[in-house]
Amino acid sequence: MTSSIQLAKSKIPFVPGTKPSIQNAQLLVSTGVPSLDHVIGGGLPVGTIILIEEDTYGSYGRIILKYFMAEGVVSSHQLLVASQDLKPTQLVAELPAVAVDSITCPPPQDEKMQIAWRYQNMRKIDTSPTGGQPFGHYYDLTKTINKNIVEAASIKHWDGSDVRYTAESFGNNAYVDLLKTVQESIKDGQFSISSEPEKRNILRIAIHSLGSRLWLNEKEETMTGDLLKFFYCLKSLLRNAYAVAMVTIPAHHFDNSDAVVERTEHLSDIALRLESFAGSAKEANPIFSDYHGLLHIRKLGALNSLAPHYPESVDLAFKLRRKKFVVEVLHLPPELPGTAQREQDEIVALARDCSSGARKSRLDF
Repeated sequence: MTSSIQLAKSKIPFVPGTKPSIQNAQLLVSTGVPSLDHVIGGGLPVGTIILIEEDTYGSYGRIILKYFMAEGVVSSHQLLVASQDLKPTQLVAELPAVAVDSITCPPPQDEKMQIAWRYQNMRKIDTSPTGGQPFGHYYDLTKTINKNIVEAASIKHWDGSDVRYTAESFGNNAYVDLLKTVQESIKDGQFSISSEPEKRNILRIAIHSLGSRLWLNEKEETMTGDLLKFFYCLKSLLRNAYAVAMVTIPAHHFDNSDAVVERTEHLSDIALRLESFAGSAKEANPIFSDYHGLLHIRKLGALNSLAPHYPESVDLAFKLRRKKFVVEVLHLPPELPGTAQREQDEIVALARDCSSGARKSRLDF
């Protein structure tokens, strides 16, 4: 078994900003959020799609997408940024700057949380080996990446304003044009598995709010079919390339009767749903006072393994601090000392009262 693992790792090329998984030797890249990397099994497997189902206002989904893009710039990966809701150049201009430019490390001591005893031993960050190269960074949301670094990076933009390709199988040709752009980026950058470039690199594809109202065609009924066909084609392209895609969709815009969201989850490799507390009753609930929303794991991929990675807990929440976005286990308020003993005493007293009342009834009778 050891020799087979070593043989598998020896075939993995050295690519900056990547590491092999300790579970299946799959090549991983970071999402840009170290705590999220740990939740999904150490990082994003190369050749896969991660689906982010946006919160109601889409703000937190956009933040995660920016982290994903910023990690690509810092790791010298090639980027393809696509959006019809916002200008791709605007998304790139708002990328956060690196706060700790080193190998992933635990949070500062002054940010240590006071949590219930049952969560004390749970790890926050995956500590799998990285071969001495940086993997994952912390970012400062109050600062943006230096313009010179962004200009030097290899970034391609797509906004659907100039559609060059058409296909009869799609109602909206914007989907076709984006797929062709992805295909061209893989071919021109030699990201295909069959290619033999001098130095291997990773193509990061960031697609913002796919399937939103701005993606509607004159034939609105074709929107569902186009979206599902797009995911199917994109997945087939990535399977044979050193590329990874993060796609956000406004899940709350779709009619549940068509099960569109569930079908897109099935076509994705990893699917996460963001539930924001903004504007909901949970915002005033004291249990959630330390958080800004919940993170629901809808699907985790099983590549080169019989079963997917399963995190220590699926009760996850996220919070946006002044400088960073953090995913944590949802920590319920700890029990006060003596609470369990008081509950036990109340049960014994209740049983005693019931038995004495029964005996009194028999004597009266």
